[in-house]
Amino acid sequence: MANRCIDDRGYLHGISELVFCTAVLAIAKYRMGLGIEALRTLAFVVIIFGNQATTYTNRERRRLGSSRPSLWLVGSSVADLTIGSTLAICGIAMTALPILVVGGILVAAAVFAFLVDFAKVPLFNRLKIA
Repeated sequence: MANRCIDDRGYLHGISELVFCTAVLAIAKYRMGLGIEALRTLAFVVIIFGNQATTYTNRERRRLGSSRPSLWLVGSSVADLTIGSTLAICGIAMTALPILVVGGILVAAAVFAFLVDFAKVPLFNRLKIA
């Protein structure tokens, strides 16, 4: 039964991150008119930021912030976000993105994390996996 709980949580987080990444890329393509090279960089950033958001919502069955993450987790998150953002903004090995675009994705990922967290607890309670 324990494996079933892990699988159910995985569906929620996996599908929600897929929707987040697809929505951001669609907005960038159709609203902002970014070209393919900029979209590749944006996909890199969205995956990094989305994975960080998912990591923090997935680590706790209760509300986000119910327990403190370890210093290792926080440190690795800061390093991941800093390195990824720097590469994207400076255009190192990829097309550069404006800092406002990268910052906007960071804000969107934070909002995404809180939305998933808002839906997660009632869903887990309903499915009896909390």
